[in-house]
Amino acid sequence: MKLLIIAPCLLSPFYVYRGPKEKEYETAKKLRELIGKLGDEWQILAYPCPEYELIGWPRAPASREVYERLGMRERVKIIADFIGRALTEEKPEKVVFVGVKGSPTCGVFHTSSSDPDKYPYTDMQEFFYLSKEERIKRSKELVKEGNFELKPLPGILFEILTARFPEGVYAEFDKEDIKGSLKRLEEIL
Repeated sequence: MKLLIIAPCLLSPFYVYRGPKEKEYETAKKLRELIGKLGDEWQILAYPCPEYELIGWPRAPASREVYERLGMRERVKIIADFIGRALTEEKPEKVVFVGVKGSPTCGVFHTSSSDPDKYPYTDMQEFFYLSKEERIKRSKELVKEGNFELKPLPGILFEILTARFPEGVYAEFDKEDIKGSLKRLEEIL
């Protein structure tokens, strides 16, 4: 058996913090098509969304540092334990992990970064009551106001996964480059 371990928002765009936009729908569609072409030797593990598990949905955008402050490290350790248990019991011959470029938790090589002392934590509660259009608009404002940056670091979950499972193959899906991301993933699979 071969195992594809994938961030759940890549298959179901409704996990995305603000709600799906066109790029999330397109990503999910193309990845489902790719998975449909895999042979019977492949199994898929879409682990629980760490951000959903910690905060719920919808939620305001937050950086790696903000999630660290909110206790994400403990949440992702539970998810990493779940993945580890599946690997121990199933003993796949090949393991491919797929994360999301820029994600504070599931970025493989790139994560979002900001100053957690300047984050408007009180806006997180308000976000739940906004319409989808308002959430998308407010998300852009929060990212700009918070000076979010893309940093060459893994997200919190993938930092733990790469340390625990160095023998795995790691791929980062960039929703801004769906075609290129699919090509790289096809080559790996």
